[in-house]
Amino acid sequence: MKKTYIFGHKKPDTDSVTSAIALSYLKNQLGDNTEARVLGNLNKETTFALNYFNVKEPKYLNDVKLQLKDINYHKGFMIEDTKSIYDGYQEMLQAELTGIPVCKKNGDFSGLVTLKDLSYNLVNENVEDLYTSYDNILRVLKGEEIVRVSEDIIGKLVVAAYRSTTFISNVKLEKNNILIVGDRHSVIEYAVNAGVKLIILSGDSYIKDEHIEIAKKNGVNIIRTPYDTYRVSRLVALSNYIKTMIKLKEPITFNEKDYVQDIIDINNKQKHTNYPVVDKNNRCLGLLKITDLSEKNPKKVILVDHNEKLQSVDGLEEAEIQEIFDHHALGSITTNNPINYRNMVVGSTSTIVYTLYKETKTEIPKDMAGMMLSGILSDTLILKSPTATERDRKAIEELSSILGIDYMSYGMELLKSGTSLEGLSKEDVLYNDYKLFTVNDKTIGIGQFFTMNFEEIEKELDEYINILDNTAEGNNYTLVALYVTDIIKNGSYVIYNRKAQNIMDLAYDEEIHEGEFIEGCVSRKKHVVPIIMQIVEN
Repeated sequence: MKKTYIFGHKKPDTDSVTSAIALSYLKNQLGDNTEARVLGNLNKETTFALNYFNVKEPKYLNDVKLQLKDINYHKGFMIEDTKSIYDGYQEMLQAELTGIPVCKKNGDFSGLVTLKDLSYNLVNENVEDLYTSYDNILRVLKGEEIVRVSEDIIGKLVVAAYRSTTFISNVKLEKNNILIVGDRHSVIEYAVNAGVKLIILSGDSYIKDEHIEIAKKNGVNIIRTPYDTYRVSRLVALSNYIKTMIKLKEPITFNEKDYVQDIIDINNKQKHTNYPVVDKNNRCLGLLKITDLSEKNPKKVILVDHNEKLQSVDGLEEAEIQEIFDHHALGSITTNNPINYRNMVVGSTSTIVYTLYKETKTEIPKDMAGMMLSGILSDTLILKSPTATERDRKAIEELSSILGIDYMSYGMELLKSGTSLEGLSKEDVLYNDYKLFTVNDKTIGIGQFFTMNFEEIEKELDEYINILDNTAEGNNYTLVALYVTDIIKNGSYVIYNRKAQNIMDLAYDEEIHEGEFIEGCVSRKKHVVPIIMQIVEN
C-alpha cells in the first residue's frame, strides 16, 4: 500500500501540525498507511507542545511533484556485462524494449546497449575477434561441452573453408585462434597440436578420442554444436560479452528522485527512447522508456487546516488529493476526482480530528490527546477567540481529562512559549504564521504573531514596514500585513506595506496608522481575512 502524506499549510502553526499528527495516527489505526509531514520550520509554540507530550517532530516535505519513482518504469531491467549479446537481444525482445542497461557484477552501471547498436554491429562490422566466456558460446550455439580448459575465451575466429590440405598448408594456426570446423579430422588434428584456444565442431561432427586427449594436454577447448558452419560463423559473434557493444560510456541517466517535468524537458532536446535509471551511487535500477511517463502513480496526500493552493505544498497539482479536513472558508484548491471533504464550523482542525476519533470509536492515547488539545487551545486562544465553539469546549474538556491536566494552566504555558521575540529575526516574526490568499487574481499575505511585548517590535517599526514593502513589491502582492496579537489585551497591532494604506482604511472605515492597536481583533479567520478580502475583491 502506497504511503499517503498528511500535512498542513506552509509556515505551519500548532493546529496544522498537531492535527496532521493525530489524524495520521487515527488513519493508521484504521488500516491505512499514512505519515504526517510539515511544509516548513516549526515555531516555538509547536515545538513546546511536541516536547511536552514527547511526540517526534514530523519530517519536512519539500514538494509532491511527480518524480521518476512515481512512474512505472522497467524496474530491475538490466543485464550483467559478462552476459552475451544474444542474451541481451533476447531480453529486449521478451520485454518489447529497444534498449538495455549494462551493469557490472556488483550492480554498478556501465552503459547502454540498444537494438540500433546491435543492428549496426551485425550489418557494418566484420567481427573476427571474440571476447566472451565458454558458457556464452555454449548457450548461443546450443552446444555440447567436449573439453573445457578455460572460462574466458579471447581470440580471433578462423573458419576451415578450404580443402583440408590447402588449409593445413596455407593457414598458420596460433594459440589465440578460435577454429570453426566440420567433420575434417586432419584439420582437427592440426588444430589440437597447434594448441588453439577453442575448436567449434559444427554439424554435430564426430571427434576422435585421441584428438580429445591431445586437446586436453595442449589446453584446447572444444565445443560441439548442431548448427552448420555458416550458421555458426554468423551466430558466434553474438556470444561476445555484451559490454563489447557499449558505444557510449556515459549516456544520459536519470535518478528516481528526478522530477518528471525535468525528464520531459531533457527528452524534448535529446529525443531518445531509452534512459537508464541509476541511484546516487551509480547502481543500476532499471530502464525508463520515454513512453513509460504516461504510467504514473502520483503521490497521495491529505490536507489539513487549509484548502488554498498558495498555502499548500509545491507540486500539489501533480498529486492525488484524497481528503481535506479544514475549518476555514472554501479556497482555491480543485481536484480531478470526487474526494472526502470535511469542513466544520469549529475553532480548530484538531477539533475535527477529535470528532473523527469519536465517530470511529478509536481510543485516544495520551500523546495524541496532547496533540489535539494543543491544537485546539492554540487556535482558539484557550477558548477566548470568537471562532471557539461548544464543540471545541467539549473536546478540550475530554482531552484534558484523558491527560489529567488543567487545560487553562497548560494553555497559558503553551501560548507563552510562542510569544518570545528572543532569537527571532524580523522575517521570522513576519513568517512565523503567514498565509497567502487570492481573490480576482490578486494575492494578499497575512502574518500573525502572538506576543505580549509589542514594544520590542515598535522600536524597529520602520524596518518591519520596509520588509513588508519589499515582500509586496518583490512578489507583486496587493497587500502584506502583520497582525501582532496580544491575547491579554484582546486585540492586535497591525503593520502593513505602505502602498496598501487605502485598503486598510477602507477595511476599518477609518484612517489606520502603522502599529495601530485594533480592539477585539484576535482571529485572522474572522477579524482580518473576510474584511480585507472584501475590499480587495471590490
